[in-house]
Amino acid sequence: MIPANSAATGMSFNERKVEGMDRRQFIAGTGAALAAAQAVPGVNLLAQAAPKKNAPMIGIQIGAVSFRDEGTDAVIEECQRDAFVNTLFVAAFTYGRGIAGRQIPGQPLPDHGKQQYDKDTFVGGCYTNYDRKYFADTTLKEFRAPDFGDYDVLEDVIPKAKKRGVKTIAWFEDVMGKNLPGIKPMQDVNLQGEKISTMNFNAPGYRAWILGMVENWTRNYDLDGIMWGSERQGPLSNALGASHGDPRLSEVCDFSESTIAKAKAQGINADRAKKGYEELEKFVTASRKGVRPTDGYYVMLWRLMLKYPELLAWEALWTQSLRETQKAVYDKVKSIKLEMGVGWHIWHNNSFNPIYRAEQDYAEMAPYSDFLKVVIYQNCAGERMVDYINSVGATYFADVPKQELLDFHYRVLDYGPEADMAHLAATGFSADYVFRETKRAKQDLAGTKTQLWPGIDVDIPTGPGSAKGTPAMTKQVVEAAFKGGADGVLISRKYSEMKLADLRAVGDALRSMNMA
Repeated sequence: MIPANSAATGMSFNERKVEGMDRRQFIAGTGAALAAAQAVPGVNLLAQAAPKKNAPMIGIQIGAVSFRDEGTDAVIEECQRDAFVNTLFVAAFTYGRGIAGRQIPGQPLPDHGKQQYDKDTFVGGCYTNYDRKYFADTTLKEFRAPDFGDYDVLEDVIPKAKKRGVKTIAWFEDVMGKNLPGIKPMQDVNLQGEKISTMNFNAPGYRAWILGMVENWTRNYDLDGIMWGSERQGPLSNALGASHGDPRLSEVCDFSESTIAKAKAQGINADRAKKGYEELEKFVTASRKGVRPTDGYYVMLWRLMLKYPELLAWEALWTQSLRETQKAVYDKVKSIKLEMGVGWHIWHNNSFNPIYRAEQDYAEMAPYSDFLKVVIYQNCAGERMVDYINSVGATYFADVPKQELLDFHYRVLDYGPEADMAHLAATGFSADYVFRETKRAKQDLAGTKTQLWPGIDVDIPTGPGSAKGTPAMTKQVVEAAFKGGADGVLISRKYSEMKLADLRAVGDALRSMNMA
């Protein structure tokens, strides 16, 4: 059953905040509040009962499994008490473990929640109900998450959060199930003419599906906002392996009929683009085998770019299609509920790949962005940057020693002194990285309405020997983000991975800056 919009609670903002501050019950009166504060070490209940006016947005990403495992009220109270969270970013749709599910199997379990992995029960999908009428124009109609039966995470969370003065934002990403009924017409087509798992922004069915999803949530839930993430990049960077994940030659796309027709309408020769990417694929494959072109790797890349300018044209077309999708989501939500916030998760590859960074023009995005969550994950950035350098260092930068290549990226991305190649994964990036990236993003948004909410790394899983979260580092990066001009921070990746000591460090930072 689709819930109607919640009725007002009738309580003032401060009354709701007081109710949310005590862990188990509302405490009436100053004397009772003082007694409760003494009973809970480290909790100043009176200070929390009168929150700062115009407090910054303090958000946390959280999935349905945490509410089911620990109890919705208990989770909200934990986040509010320890980290002064005032906004829940609830994972409403995904088939990936990045924002849903318990801790990644094999990683240490945190000190809360069920002490077991969910590798046999996690499936993913939509964790809310939906009305099929919104999906009449798409072939994908069955995508309800089976993990918790008919449990609707937004129906559960929103009224309990509002009771405590906490906002709720529906957070979803374009990580889809591979074999969902009706998904094939929505999928990208790669260089070999094969359907692949990523979604085609130019497919009418996918546009209809994503707009149906946000219309369903906007009309049927008393939400404060919607955030969408697309951790993908265009065909050029995929061809070059210019990311911190595995090389993605298989994701050089999109050569579907709908995208080819769009290219033709813009005067882009799709046949030339495809030929150029075929030649680029040969170059990259040979480079990874150590076969050096006579004139070197970097020169060869530019020879191909000059011979096939359609390589860049196809890349620009892909990014244009992503931006059009974002604008369509924004316009759909605003046409229904003007006051609803709409914003975007900006992928971490923005911190490594200058090509991808060039495409993230925040000022250009601002007219259809109420907020941006720019990923600035400091701990995992170390091992991710190492992976990125190793990848591009085997293709178009293969003539450059790895340490020199890392130093080059530090310079062109305007990073201060960070660890060298040998120690970077174990050290992670510094709080200065968070400060610089926040400041840069804020400068790009100067004069716009768009709020900047950097995503900070609180216990994001990393490999053996790589940097791990600590309370001291968490406190430093929260302070660095606000020093850089952030309008808020988004505690990431998900609550089910976080240690409570690191969550409390967020609160410590806010208190140190007199923001709580």
